[in-house]
Amino acid sequence: MDYNKLFSAVVTRSKASAIRELLKILSKPQIISFAGGLPDPNMFPTKDVADIMQDVLKNSSREALQYGTTEGQESFKQELVSLLKETEGISCQSGNLLVVSAAQQALDMVARLFLNPGDHIITAAPTYLGALQAFHVAGADIIGAKSDNNGVLAQDIEAILASLKAKGEICKFIYLVPDFQNPTGTTIPEERRLKILEIAKKYGTLIVEDSPYRQVRFEGKAPKTFYQLDHGEGNVATLFTFSKVFVPGFRLGYILGPQEIIKKLVILKQSMDLCTSPILQLAAKEYLKRGLLLEHIKNIVAAYKEKRDLMLKMLKDHMPAGVTWTHPEGGLFLWLTMPAHLNAAKMLPLALEHNVAYVSGVDFYPQADVHNDMRLNFSYSSREQIIEGIKRLAQTIKENL
Repeated sequence: MDYNKLFSAVVTRSKASAIRELLKILSKPQIISFAGGLPDPNMFPTKDVADIMQDVLKNSSREALQYGTTEGQESFKQELVSLLKETEGISCQSGNLLVVSAAQQALDMVARLFLNPGDHIITAAPTYLGALQAFHVAGADIIGAKSDNNGVLAQDIEAILASLKAKGEICKFIYLVPDFQNPTGTTIPEERRLKILEIAKKYGTLIVEDSPYRQVRFEGKAPKTFYQLDHGEGNVATLFTFSKVFVPGFRLGYILGPQEIIKKLVILKQSMDLCTSPILQLAAKEYLKRGLLLEHIKNIVAAYKEKRDLMLKMLKDHMPAGVTWTHPEGGLFLWLTMPAHLNAAKMLPLALEHNVAYVSGVDFYPQADVHNDMRLNFSYSSREQIIEGIKRLAQTIKENL
């Protein structure tokens, strides 16, 4: 049968994740991989999770094992309201929150809610690959705004919006990862955030703020979120996840936004998966209620900072002249840029021969038009792997100069 005659247009726009495809071939134990965005499994709070799951099944089995509400378990959402108030100074109501199956579902839902094929959106260039996938599937015209070491440039966003307005067209939303961006590790300063928010208001477009790494800060003072800077005026929707600060296997996240948007997203979610797992919501609620999350984050921050510092030292000690990299204040990644004539994707097979892996930067650009960058993850590898892996990577680059 010729299935191509049956597949939808959505499937034809879908593209496999370069990262997921790469991870499939990294089964050889001798390969040191900086390719994934995985948390360190040694940091998982296994004992606490086991104790809590037992308590949930003992004390709340009917609620835990039954279908749940699409919006999310109310007791869990109340803990989220308290968490946002305590950690971000954000005052919101339960109606401003929708529990989702981690941030990737949130991105898919945002794309379904706002985008028709051909609609314009703006992202940073580069930006998160998983977001680009979701927006490509929706048929969006993704316009990349230039970035520097402080994130996306406000003036470039305004230039794009002004150009669209001059043609009688609109931008549906601006998608940003403001804190320790995936892939670059950069953070947008608060002054620039205020300028971007002002520009979004001026041109009547929404800011979609993706915030998976915000709590993993090693140094410096955290800028306020776009949501907090907006003071609840309805110009921002923020996506949060527990995958990087708790356990990714729970697939738990939530969307914070204006109630009008949340209500529409609830209708979309009803047709997707009915509800996010009640038992996992109740377990996460108990984890929050016991005050365990913030202590766990402190442990994560200490461990990942040590790994970041080691990777930065190894890069400084071993990389040849002409290679530069970002200095992330937190998160899981840094961004390495080689001389312009080098192509990270073409160099990857040689790197694999040297038993080291990375993600080529080209797939993080909306137009796939920059080829000399790569993303390096420092959270997953051991100290020994970071030391040896950076030596192997430096040797690979030297052989291509």
